[in-house]
Amino acid sequence: MGVYFGKLRGGVALGTLVLALAASSAEAQQQRRQQQAAANTQPNAGDAPVVLDQINVQGEGVPGGALLNGPTTTRVTRQELDREQVQNLTDLANRVEAGITFNRQNNSLNIRGLDGARVLTTIDGIRQPFLIDTRINRGAQNAFDFDSLSTLDLLRGGSGASTLGSGALGGALAVRTLDPEDLLRNGRSYGALAKTGYDSTDRAWFGSAAAAARIGNTSVLLQGGFRDGHEIDNKGNVKTIGATRTAPNPGDFNQYSFLGKIYQEVGEHRFGLTGEFFKRADRTQIRNNTVSLTGNFRPGSYESGEDVERNRVSLSYDYKLPGAFIDEAHATLYWQRLKRNDITNAWRYTSIIGPYARNNQNEENSYGFNGYLLKNFQTGMASHRLMLGTELRMSSLEQYSAGVDNCPARPASGVFTGALTTCNNLHTNQADQPKVDGKLVGLYAHDEIGLIDNRLRITPGVRFDWYEEVPQNTPAYFAGGSRPTSLPPSSSDSGWSPRIRLEYDILKNAPWVKDVTVFAQWAKTFRAPTADELYGRFGGPATYLRTGNPNLRPEIGNGIDVGMRFGDKQLGGSITYFHTNYRNFIDTYQIQAAGVGGLYQQGGITGYRNINRAEIQGVEINGQYAFAPNWLVRGSFAYTRGQNKDDDSFLNSIPPVQGIVAVAYGTDRWGAEVSAKMAGKRDDVSTTATTPPTTGFKAPGYALFNASAWWRPAPEIADLEFQIGVYNIFDRKYWDAVNVPLSRPQARDYYSEPGRTVKATMKYQF
Repeated sequence: MGVYFGKLRGGVALGTLVLALAASSAEAQQQRRQQQAAANTQPNAGDAPVVLDQINVQGEGVPGGALLNGPTTTRVTRQELDREQVQNLTDLANRVEAGITFNRQNNSLNIRGLDGARVLTTIDGIRQPFLIDTRINRGAQNAFDFDSLSTLDLLRGGSGASTLGSGALGGALAVRTLDPEDLLRNGRSYGALAKTGYDSTDRAWFGSAAAAARIGNTSVLLQGGFRDGHEIDNKGNVKTIGATRTAPNPGDFNQYSFLGKIYQEVGEHRFGLTGEFFKRADRTQIRNNTVSLTGNFRPGSYESGEDVERNRVSLSYDYKLPGAFIDEAHATLYWQRLKRNDITNAWRYTSIIGPYARNNQNEENSYGFNGYLLKNFQTGMASHRLMLGTELRMSSLEQYSAGVDNCPARPASGVFTGALTTCNNLHTNQADQPKVDGKLVGLYAHDEIGLIDNRLRITPGVRFDWYEEVPQNTPAYFAGGSRPTSLPPSSSDSGWSPRIRLEYDILKNAPWVKDVTVFAQWAKTFRAPTADELYGRFGGPATYLRTGNPNLRPEIGNGIDVGMRFGDKQLGGSITYFHTNYRNFIDTYQIQAAGVGGLYQQGGITGYRNINRAEIQGVEINGQYAFAPNWLVRGSFAYTRGQNKDDDSFLNSIPPVQGIVAVAYGTDRWGAEVSAKMAGKRDDVSTTATTPPTTGFKAPGYALFNASAWWRPAPEIADLEFQIGVYNIFDRKYWDAVNVPLSRPQARDYYSEPGRTVKATMKYQF
């Protein structure tokens, strides 16, 4: 399947590129004549300095749009994603945004020391669930193709909860997919973009193609992309079998996506239809401690995998007419399905000899409506920008584990003995949690009040949320090895997420720094428990039990941000201090020790509880300076510290101090950038004894140096660009502390990051 789809996707991308080149030849010649004529009317036009917008951290437009704009939000545009060769969240953290990390262990973004379900991801305003279960703590919040994106907004802190609601405890990642307008340049009625390249990090070939057209008041866009590769490299070189192995397990993956949009404009109204499909399939041949040369599982007979699929159909409505009764209105009605399968195919050689296979599936179908409107008006000396909005969502989550093994039917006693004892651990053909139907209702209102000619802005706002999770009676749940006898109770709660922000422009249009604004904001946020935390139930007699807690309360955050932002693209930046206290932090703990009571002899009973208090604080700095024509220096810095205040232990999800510094030069034909990603050592980790033993990973500091260059051979004829980047130039061995699991059965180098890597891309747009 992977070979077939790889050839198909490669052929589609190559064909699109050839068609784009052919179709644009006449257009390119006409454009060249027009540009030459314009140059002849502008003496010395070729000597004009080139503004390096393509390396601007903030990008164009208001970062975050109406829902996420604020002093702690930054925007990365399509142009910068291409310029920095960013194709995943790890690239974003290493090259653009210090202080964030992508945790590959649970497939989630870490912002201000929080990850998993505590960071919310939205795609075109549609929330993405953190879909996990009791067997594998991995989500699917990265189920999108970076080549399909137009902008990426990163909000640090919990202030986004006042518009986005539950889940934005540590921050939010809001991505917007391409629109036809992103490809229709210079007033043209058609446009296309094709891109291909190679990345040695995972030996991946990738490509994408997009085309857009406008006919009257109708505009359309089609986009598709693929990526085929292997395991992510590291600095381990020991390829033995078992716990001494440091090289990564060999693996393969293929990923592809499609996006289609059509918009119809009727006066000031725009109606849209979007269809989206994303799928990624990973397969890994296990060579680590799970297998051995003479054990039950042996090399070549144990394969694991993960399939992630996301489908979406949405209707959108946009209206904008400043000065009317309503200035703006935006709404989205959608259906979305997110499915994740964890797969194992193996053969046992000594105990219960024969096949061993698992396909553990989690699938959530959701229907929802998001909408808000904006109104600008004046009351006396105060201006107002009022926003009213809502989020309505219904979901259905179902989990099931299908499997094959050679175990006989379970005896009447419920416990296998003797040579069949291993069968007590084989829990399959069952659901580890009941089917869960969920509902969410959110209402919010914000008013940006401007005083003193809008130099002083006070923005009060609040969101109210109500949610409910209701378990459903299914035979698969009661067939579980943990022997549930009744459905757990439903979980329901409500919460307020207030926020107030003050901003004051100390300087306006100053000669050197243009604008200087000080700000302060206070916000409360919350995160509802996941279905697994509420209802997961996995294990069985004579082994262990991992159980949810339907009485969990939502996590609550209460935090402040204080700082200053200044300048513009020429010279600008910001500095922020943040401090947030958390209550009801959800944590795992040992309910009953192994062997106590004689029922769960292997691991006892583990479950979830609310921790009373936790605290996270830190400082974030970013800035840029175009210090000479065609030159730019930029930087980003983040320091975070977090503690469990119940026992004064450190939070193991907190990254070390990190910084990024880059110097770039660019003209309309070529450019280059040299950058460094630096991180301090991390010693502040928790060593609290748990079962199984887990401790935070103490990582040494590191400095990675990168260099990239791009070349447009003939910009006056065609927008064809070649780019190459070399990352971790000096092949430094390092560990991303947040990306190292708490339980580490392998040797230390197994968890190291890639050494020197090279990425090459070719892009053509017209």
